[in-house]
Amino acid sequence: MTWTEIQSEAELRELLGEVMPRAATKERTRLHERDREWLALSPFCILATSDAAGNCDASPKGDPAGFTHVLDDTTIAIPDRPGNRRADGWLNVLANPHVGLLYLIPGRSETLRINGRAKLVREAPFFDEMIVKGHRPHLTLVVEIEQIFFHCAKAFLRSSLWKPETWDAGALPSHAKLVKEIQKVPESVEDLERYYAPENYEVKLYRA
Repeated sequence: MTWTEIQSEAELRELLGEVMPRAATKERTRLHERDREWLALSPFCILATSDAAGNCDASPKGDPAGFTHVLDDTTIAIPDRPGNRRADGWLNVLANPHVGLLYLIPGRSETLRINGRAKLVREAPFFDEMIVKGHRPHLTLVVEIEQIFFHCAKAFLRSSLWKPETWDAGALPSHAKLVKEIQKVPESVEDLERYYAPENYEVKLYRA
């Protein structure tokens, strides 16, 4: 197979054309009131990070709508919740503070994109405003906004992401079966099914 690789910005622009005027002027550096409203309604985002060598990671973050705390017009904070303790994104931030965020609102095909510089904070007064079901975060990611803009709906429309009639959650084996097949784990499939059962996960969402 012969590949024709793009190796310069000039080649890329020759193929794609110039940036559309509205796209070129939509970047901002401070939160607009509409951005605040979007964050207040968003229960989910994707956090993109990379380490000092450029190795990347994308991690989902979710909580009740409005989980991202707005500190001021240029600063937001995202609470950490109990997880698997890999801390891939957090370790990346310690090595490289640049992060990208993509905020979703269920059923809405546009997204809000935020890029900036981040730091990990282990204690601050605003932690008290991020308590969910009695759980106060033990750390947060504080992001100083450098770039913010709304992204158009085309990707969501192409993918039919919010159309339930296109969903097929059972097309692949259960997560427990995938784990047993792909990883070396001592548990049986039955044990894993019980571990990953929604009713079991529910009680651990805010408990380490």
